[in-house]
Amino acid sequence: MTSTRAGLIRRLAPVIALAATAPLWVTAAQAALGAPYASIASDQATLAASIKATPRAGYTVHELALPSGTLVREFSNANGTVFAVAWNGPAKPNLNQLLGSYFSDFVKTAQTTPGGRNHVNLSRSDLVIQAGGHMRAFFGRAYLVGSIPDGVSSDDLR
Repeated sequence: MTSTRAGLIRRLAPVIALAATAPLWVTAAQAALGAPYASIASDQATLAASIKATPRAGYTVHELALPSGTLVREFSNANGTVFAVAWNGPAKPNLNQLLGSYFSDFVKTAQTTPGGRNHVNLSRSDLVIQAGGHMRAFFGRAYLVGSIPDGVSSDDLR
């Protein structure tokens, strides 16, 4: 019995070590608008989502289906940078995670816009964030204007 237990512990040691470090690599490698797309697997794990990647000319769309029924699309260019994110579904995704350093721009706009977070339309020369919806029907998108690959229209980023 003791040798069986010792063998089991030896076999599980790598799994235990990975589980102990998982919170470190999951939070460190999350994709966010404008950030290097280090690991789609981390967002998949953090959001508990299923994923489907679709290559397009000059970029890839990573569609994450969240347990809530919301779909999140992260658009990464050939350099591995997330240049756009979009979402739609019955629940808002974690916008802090998706928008990254641009989340504060979203919050400032929401605070000064009539309707608050139910309708946000930020349009600058470098950044566009559009979000809206109501209970069980939320949608939005955000993109970096100067990072959209050649031949791609902002209408493609939905």
